[in-house]
Amino acid sequence: MSPEDGLLSLCFRARCERIGPTVAMGELTTRQAVPDDVPALTALMEAAISELQRGYLDDEQIDSSRAIMGIDTDLIEDGTYFVVEIGGEIAGCGGWSRRATLYGGNQTPGRDSQLLDPRVDPARVRAMYTHPAFVRRGVGRLILSLCEEAAAAEGFTRLELMATLSGEPLYTVYGFQPCERVVDSTGGAPVPLVRMEKPVETRRLA
Repeated sequence: MSPEDGLLSLCFRARCERIGPTVAMGELTTRQAVPDDVPALTALMEAAISELQRGYLDDEQIDSSRAIMGIDTDLIEDGTYFVVEIGGEIAGCGGWSRRATLYGGNQTPGRDSQLLDPRVDPARVRAMYTHPAFVRRGVGRLILSLCEEAAAAEGFTRLELMATLSGEPLYTVYGFQPCERVVDSTGGAPVPLVRMEKPVETRRLA
C-alpha cells in the first residue's frame, strides 16, 4: 500500500474527505508543519507544559521539564511533524522521526541526528502536544495514526516514545506498552518519564 492509499483509507474509515493538501476529519484538519508555524507551536507547547502536567508534577518539576520538552525544528525540516487545526486554530502537534533522538527540544543536550535502520530500530514518536482548550477531541490519536502510517511506509515495524506521566494514558489506550521508567533531572528537579513501545499495526492502516 502506498502512503497516499493508506492515508485515504484512514480518512475513509473515519468518514473523512480529502480537501486539497489537508485531511478533514469532521472539524479537524491536518497538515505538515512548516517553519513559519514555530512561534505558534512554541506557544501551544508552553500552554500544554504549564497546564496539562498539573496533577502529575509539582511546580518545580513542571519548570524542570521545560529543559527536556519543546520544539525540535529538525522534525519540521525532515517533513515528519504534523499540525492539527480545529476551526482554523492550531489544536495540537506531534510527529515521528527516523533519527535516533528519542525526546527533547532544540535546547536539550545529547541529541543524536543519526539515521535509524528500519530493519532493527523503532521509529520515534516525538513532541506530542495538545492545546489545553482542545483536549479530548481526538487530536492526539489522529496524530499517532499519521505517525504510524508514515513510519510504516518507510519500513519501520515498531514505534518508540518517551512519555510524560500526563501523556501515558493516551499512549496506553493507543497500544503502547511501558518498557522502562526513568527520571530526567536535566532541568534541576527530577522529572519522571516512561519509555514505551508498540508494534506497527497494519490493520489500523488498511
